[in-house]
Amino acid sequence: MNAKRIDKIATGVLYGVAAFVVIILVALLGYILIQGVPKISCHFLTSPALAFEAGGGIGIQLFNSFYLLFLALLISLPISLGAGIYLNEYAPQNTVTGLIRTTIEILSSLPSVVVGLFGYLFFVVQFKLGFSILSGAFALTVFNLPILTRSIEEALANISDNQREAGYALGLSRWETVTKIVVPAALPSILTGVVLSAGRIFGEAAALIYTAGQSAPALDFGNWNPFDISSPLSPLRPAETLAVHIWKINSEGIMPDAKAVSAGASAVLIIAVLLFNFLARWLGKRLYKHLTAE
Repeated sequence: MNAKRIDKIATGVLYGVAAFVVIILVALLGYILIQGVPKISCHFLTSPALAFEAGGGIGIQLFNSFYLLFLALLISLPISLGAGIYLNEYAPQNTVTGLIRTTIEILSSLPSVVVGLFGYLFFVVQFKLGFSILSGAFALTVFNLPILTRSIEEALANISDNQREAGYALGLSRWETVTKIVVPAALPSILTGVVLSAGRIFGEAAALIYTAGQSAPALDFGNWNPFDISSPLSPLRPAETLAVHIWKINSEGIMPDAKAVSAGASAVLIIAVLLFNFLARWLGKRLYKHLTAE
């Protein structure tokens, strides 16, 4: 058998494996959407869940998911951006930075259950934050920080050194070169990393079961005082997210329409992640054109 035939066979096998994975993914997404989309309505998206009656919705859980996503990114994104810039633009290549990168790789592979147990012991018990949105946001930050830092560092590393040298030639300092040339050029890749991490955060359940809690108390959406426990903006209230709600329904749900609620909530979760990905990619392209004047 000659080399060309072997190459064609290997290429065909790779295409076949890729097609098989895509088919499985499309089948799973199609099944979830076909089962769940008919259950979605305005009432379903805005009404609170009911524990013992049929007809409940996911309004509070959906709000909690977006609120936790916002707080987790608000905490982790600045830290990750600073860490990525330091590691790629300023840190010397020595044993210490090598150890830091190894530690980041190890932390990024931690199971979410381990992060959840750590968050429970550290934030819920040690810092006495209880089962709260704040505990969940800190746990998600621990979960998200190494992944986001690594993706930002790689995005910056993919920018050609010619662009940095052009900035120095124009008389810009290293910091000005990084902030005005390198970061804008890497912005689409950075946003892609943020999108991937946001998707993991939005669909995370295990880490939040032990930190944000499994209850969704009634909220007063007319009360925007963050220091009031009944306010939706209060960071110290327990918050059952959409992913946790789906897990809870399938494990111990006793409402008559538990299967329908689970299917609808799963479809909403998938649609939200897809819409968030598409919107972020469109926004990244627009920002890239604006910041680089292309």
